[in-house]
Amino acid sequence: MHLAYPAVLSALLFCTGLYGVLARRNAILVLMSVELMLNAVNLNLVAFDVWLSKTTEETLHSGQALTLFTIAIAAAEIGIGLAIVLAVHRNRGTADIDRLRDTAEGHEPDGPATDTPATGTAAEKAEATA
Repeated sequence: MHLAYPAVLSALLFCTGLYGVLARRNAILVLMSVELMLNAVNLNLVAFDVWLSKTTEETLHSGQALTLFTIAIAAAEIGIGLAIVLAVHRNRGTADIDRLRDTAEGHEPDGPATDTPATGTAAEKAEATA
């Protein structure tokens, strides 16, 4: 098999993952797109390792070793990233990246703006929300 086939497939996977990172708003979909990009890199590493080992007659497969290292890093990244996203979703009620960015910067969430001051005491407000 020629080197061009896995290289083109890897480039397509990487571009798909890059589009997912740039276009998606959901944090879980962004993490999945990052995983797709890492898998494209893994495919490229293995393809070039096989191609170079055929041309130089070497037995050291450094591309495959780097692939295993990348898989381990990707597993840790997705585990920690998913835990952070779930914790943020529990606290704020959304995994939308734009809304999370707006709340971190201090902007008010989208919704009807009220210019009238709130009336009533704290006890009345507590009863209304209960």
